[in-house]
Amino acid sequence: MKQYSNRHIFFFLSPALSAIFIFFFIPVIIAFILSFTDFDIYSLAEFSRLRFVGFTNYRILLADNIFWQALLNTFYFVFLATPLSIGASLSMALLINLRLLKFKSFFRLSFFIPVITTLVAVAIVWRFIYNPRFGLINYFLSLIHLPAVDWLGDPFWAMPAIILMSVWKSFGYNMIIFLAGLQSIPENLYEAANVEGASSWQTFRYVTLPMLRPTMVFVGLMTLIGSFQIFAEPYIMTQGGPLNKTLTIVQYMYESGFRWWRMGYSAALAFILFTIILLFTLVQLQIRKRLSA
Repeated sequence: MKQYSNRHIFFFLSPALSAIFIFFFIPVIIAFILSFTDFDIYSLAEFSRLRFVGFTNYRILLADNIFWQALLNTFYFVFLATPLSIGASLSMALLINLRLLKFKSFFRLSFFIPVITTLVAVAIVWRFIYNPRFGLINYFLSLIHLPAVDWLGDPFWAMPAIILMSVWKSFGYNMIIFLAGLQSIPENLYEAANVEGASSWQTFRYVTLPMLRPTMVFVGLMTLIGSFQIFAEPYIMTQGGPLNKTLTIVQYMYESGFRWWRMGYSAALAFILFTIILLFTLVQLQIRKRLSA
């Protein structure tokens, strides 16, 4: 078998590595530098106006009440949407993986369609569902004599409403990954558990879950990162309202940079978010190592 040197490997990888370096690392480095400047719309017109301000953007950010509100909203979304999405994905994957279930292809397609559907179209449909006067949810509430709720206009219910829509929109992707993980579990493990007289719950706990651990870690990590980067759903559905109760870090970053042209401040927000995601990722990886030990 022919052996390849590191030089040959690097030669074949160089196109992909060059693209990553040009379109990822260079913009990230530039954004990091911008976070220490007062780059704004005036600097964009004339670079001589650009000034290095050190950690001023970060100090202003930590004293910004809107930032803390956006951070709280983001954590609220992450800690509620992530387990709900993983739970829904795993439940549907287990259901579709049942031997007795017919029309499996139909169910896989049905649950995956929201993932590939345009978010704007989904938002229009869900805005109708959440409509305080004509929405389907309030209609069903009226059937059991409960008062109507302004789902997207009430500061208490706005974020749960967006979480519900987001979970419905995205859980199909994780379901496919879980389904692939379930189908890769050796059948002889289930046969052995059946011979030993294990119940359905015992089989799930001691066979399915341990074998799904790598898939679970991957799905949990990707879902967590995606949840921290939530932007489109609240931006389209509520524009961050009411009373900034659905404003997220990424949306505040967008508004600071592209509405108010505070690009340096927006870059500082981006790296605060990057640091938070990195810390949570490292924690998850440490948990995975301990579980694997």
